[in-house]
Amino acid sequence: MKIKKVLVSGGAGYIGTHTCIELIAAGFEVVCADNFCNSSPVAMERVEQITGTAIPVHRMDFCRLDEVEALFREEAIDAAIHFAGHKAVGESVAKPLKYYENNLLSLINLCKVMGKGKARNVVFSSSATVYGLSDKLPLTEETPTSAYNPYGRTKLYIEEILKDLHAAEPGWNVSILRYFNPVGAHPSGLIGEDPSDIPNNLMPYISQVAVGRLEKLRIFGNDYDTPDGTGVRDFIHVVDLARGHVAALRKLEEEPGYMVHNLGTGKGCSVLELVHAFERVNGVPIPYEIVGRRPGDVAANYAATDKARRELGWEATHTIEDMVRDTWHWQSENPKGYAED
Repeated sequence: MKIKKVLVSGGAGYIGTHTCIELIAAGFEVVCADNFCNSSPVAMERVEQITGTAIPVHRMDFCRLDEVEALFREEAIDAAIHFAGHKAVGESVAKPLKYYENNLLSLINLCKVMGKGKARNVVFSSSATVYGLSDKLPLTEETPTSAYNPYGRTKLYIEEILKDLHAAEPGWNVSILRYFNPVGAHPSGLIGEDPSDIPNNLMPYISQVAVGRLEKLRIFGNDYDTPDGTGVRDFIHVVDLARGHVAALRKLEEEPGYMVHNLGTGKGCSVLELVHAFERVNGVPIPYEIVGRRPGDVAANYAATDKARRELGWEATHTIEDMVRDTWHWQSENPKGYAED
């Protein structure tokens, strides 16, 4: 089964834009759909600039079934990569219904419409958060799953929905990709992570301190059982992550059924190691203060990556130095993100 045209839902977002670039480089046709609630149309203009390719962009909401149906009437889609969803852990705790409604309904509507046609190939953007508070490392695809916030539960529930769908209708081919900690930016400096509010994630927080948008970095806890006391995470360059989606699509062409893979480097890096790497590589000081631990944070997590290497032929190649260099290139060239355009 040959996949030609790929729908990227939430394609204007941080991971979506980088994935669009890698899909085009791999020879796929790309259709982007986004409601731009947490992204900018400028991002897609930049993707077209980088790739030299015009990309159909549909402004739409996957929670509206009629809009999904209209999209599929207009575009002959062979596979979908589903990024569309809310993603802030803290907001999910404060507004759980918003997260359950948006994240679950958008996926259900997509599958309803895809199920009416012959193309039933889905790559789902999941997360290592589905491993809950497990302290058995590395985290493998067989590590028991759980979730301790509404955001994580939506990822876990969607994995189960897709698993049940494949069991009921074996014609579906489903790839679940469990991301670890995406960071970095496209080496062109034209696209990168651009949070609409104070960043929830570490790297954009560091880069916004570096560019002067924020006064200092807050590091949550320095008394963990780790080499320097700060939390250890598996940071993966967003370009490596995007290429993982290309590898997953190639595998779907073999009609493998339902599959789950971690996307990480398999190596842990502490918060302070990342901060010091940013300072060293970019020559920019990052003032920080140590504050109390956040509830729910584990001391360390990092991925087992053997399965993705073996079954998808994929592995991460970018270093921590690449990650901090590309992040600063993006942020220094775009101090206010996409808002300057």
